[in-house]
Amino acid sequence: MADDNKPITRKDFIHELLRYRRGSVSRRHFLGVTGLGLATAVLGNAMPGLRPRKAWAAGELGDTLNFTTWPNYFDQANLDQFTKDTGVNINVTVFGSNEEMLAKLQAGGTGWDVFVPTNYTISTYKSLNLIEPLDLSRIPNFIEADHDPRFIGEAKIDGAIYAVPKDWGTTGYVVNTAKVKGEMTTWKEFWDRTRGDLSGLVMVHDYQLTTIGNALKYFGYSFNSIDPKELADAEKLLIECKPHLFAINSDYQPAIRAGDAVMSVAWTGDATQLQRDMPEIAYVLGREGGEIWTDFYAIPKGAPNPAAAYAFIDFMLDPAVNAREVQAHGYPSTDKRTNALVPKEMLENPILYPAQELLSALEFGAAATLTDPLRAEIMARFKSA
Repeated sequence: MADDNKPITRKDFIHELLRYRRGSVSRRHFLGVTGLGLATAVLGNAMPGLRPRKAWAAGELGDTLNFTTWPNYFDQANLDQFTKDTGVNINVTVFGSNEEMLAKLQAGGTGWDVFVPTNYTISTYKSLNLIEPLDLSRIPNFIEADHDPRFIGEAKIDGAIYAVPKDWGTTGYVVNTAKVKGEMTTWKEFWDRTRGDLSGLVMVHDYQLTTIGNALKYFGYSFNSIDPKELADAEKLLIECKPHLFAINSDYQPAIRAGDAVMSVAWTGDATQLQRDMPEIAYVLGREGGEIWTDFYAIPKGAPNPAAAYAFIDFMLDPAVNAREVQAHGYPSTDKRTNALVPKEMLENPILYPAQELLSALEFGAAATLTDPLRAEIMARFKSA
């Protein structure tokens, strides 16, 4: 080849292109000798959308990725695109609580490659040796400085990062205002009307953190309380409400859409999705407080396909892909690069971004609540009552 400082001739370019197509030279050689590698890098810095696919796209990723997440929590088009780009098929498993996820991982043999834990659980997974620090060199789309630190702190333990943020949100409740008369602003109203005029029309999560936590808020207690007396008060309320519930289920959208239920404990994204199709749906953050949270992508220790797991996480954190996720599922991103690509009307949506006076009363879940035996016993008694 000619001097590297001289432009390549048309004849030499065609020669190298034919060699590359025959497989005689590597992609790296082809891009380097033709100058396309430098041109692509320069254009990629100026126009991120022109950047080539990550090296993983050409690597050996196997044929299957097992992804464990929550209901109504991903854009199928993005999963399909990952499969198209890599040839890796994605099996999705849905869970309704972090306790279920923890129990499955402790039992072993899940076959999971990627799962989505909530902030307060990560220290427990680490202490039980169920996850290891992530190799961030394999997730170049995660740039810590671009994430609001209040949403990622619990994933960083002793300087190592064990999970990377998926999105954040709040836990409140949805109300069908066409069928529920009167303004709803508190958890006291939620529980009182469950036992009153809305009997048989209300749902709560199959998840002790939120169901017990929001029963605690009825009395003004901490969402994360593990105090036996306070938990006894919450249990009494839950047992009284049990006969008046339509169902206990963390996938409540079908019942709300069908009109079988008119009120349910809910997460940000479900409220966004419901209101998108049913404008009469309102989302309420009880003025007594409640939960704010971050969910993460994590790789279980012993994952059968870690190469595909890293590739998938990096793909999902690409700002353009992540922006499509936000628009589909309605949960806000922690990444400022993603937020720059999200439509203005979503950034101004009070479901995704509540007023500060409502946010200030919310609590992040506490690690102690995940494994607290008394909370587990109360939830079991509530469900069997």
